[in-house]
Amino acid sequence: MLELKNVTKKYGDYTAVNNLSLRVEDGELFGLLGPNGAGKSTTVSMISTILAPTSGDIEVNNKSISKYPIEAKKVMGIVPQDLALFETLSAKDNLKFFGSLYGLSGKVLKDRVDEVLEIIELKDKKDQDVCEFSGGMKRRVNIGVALMNNPKLLILDEPTVGIDPQSRNHILETVKRLNEERGMTVIYTSHYMEEVEYLCKRVAVVDFGECIALGTKEELKKSINACDVLSVSYSDAKEEDLKKLESINGIEKITVEDNKAKILVSPEKKTVIQIIQELSKLGLKLTGFKYEEVNLESIFLQITGKSLRE
Repeated sequence: MLELKNVTKKYGDYTAVNNLSLRVEDGELFGLLGPNGAGKSTTVSMISTILAPTSGDIEVNNKSISKYPIEAKKVMGIVPQDLALFETLSAKDNLKFFGSLYGLSGKVLKDRVDEVLEIIELKDKKDQDVCEFSGGMKRRVNIGVALMNNPKLLILDEPTVGIDPQSRNHILETVKRLNEERGMTVIYTSHYMEEVEYLCKRVAVVDFGECIALGTKEELKKSINACDVLSVSYSDAKEEDLKKLESINGIEKITVEDNKAKILVSPEKKTVIQIIQELSKLGLKLTGFKYEEVNLESIFLQITGKSLRE
């Protein structure tokens, strides 16, 4: 559905995107991650034809967008980070206006407006001016505008910034439903790592304009040897005995303090049950334990050396 081939974007001596290559498959829900200034927004702008690459090529639906920009726009829906709505128009009239820009008219336009209002669940508010909406409702209309041409590829750039948890959850479920039920290809960028982890099977991590990691969560874990964490509290065990566990394949490191141990476990080599069995061989009396699988946030931190919001 989408392929970037050695795409570079320069502004004078500054390189915003550097030789970026990646492919998003048809029907995929794909996450694009990176700290501020990493090149995400520039990449989205080039995909959506707002900016032209300095070099390289971008293909949408197997066609170069530099050669066939109109064809690319016909199959894409873009949800920008900043709201792009007419505040003094109603939700329905916003959708009608933007739908007309795609060439829709008459009954086709009316039916599509009704369908999109159902998708964003604002049919009962369709005649209300957007300026009277909450931030979350405005975001939903913003997504609705991007859906008017029934796109094959939907690109969402920070779609949940500054909204309430209920609206945020609604947007996440809408995106998931569009992908699962309609087979829509989705590219999702967000500063909220848990959103990407919930929605996306595969992610690209971009930093300094380059793709520094690409794959599923499990593939990214393997690439950096990321460890899960087993925290145990116990009685009747010697610290030196616990330290011996570090020699066991799959246990990377153990820190011990006040009858508590934090064990870094390589999930590729050992399961939590196997670790508990090893502990029991020491005659350890467990009083509690907690197993934490490494999440996308910690993987991102290990890959980039910084948090997503930096």
